[in-house]
Amino acid sequence: MLSPARVDAVIDLAYGALIILSIGLIATLDTRVGLAFGVGVFVSYVLHVVWKMARFDPDWMTKAVEETVEKQVEDVQTQVEQTVGETVEEQVEDVQTQVAQTVGETIEETVGETVEEQVEDVQTQVEAVNERVDRRPREDEVEEIIEESVEDESET
Repeated sequence: MLSPARVDAVIDLAYGALIILSIGLIATLDTRVGLAFGVGVFVSYVLHVVWKMARFDPDWMTKAVEETVEKQVEDVQTQVEQTVGETVEEQVEDVQTQVAQTVGETIEETVGETVEEQVEDVQTQVEAVNERVDRRPREDEVEEIIEESVEDESET
């Protein structure tokens, strides 16, 4: 009986011979016939390789798919992290700008209102002081009052 390794070797050699035959057909006969034969041989060889891999290592397809998926997941994670990081940075900058503008406007309004109120208070106080000063007699009036009171006392 033949061992599986020898059968695989013979099959591989047979496929090699068929590929060489298809190249010869392409070179000597009609190109379409040679290409059709070559494509058929190549497709059957791929099927043979898949069958052989599945027979010798049943988990090879699962491993290959897992590795491919893991690589793609890592790539997607990297892209997502970069995109999210950039987006978050941009949004943080936008929020900081908006907060700074809002705080600046609020401070300007608050300070402006406070200053206006204080200026009004000071003006009110100044006006009150001016009214008190205006109610007091002036220097020449004080002198007249003193002279009159001195005259009144001297007459009595």
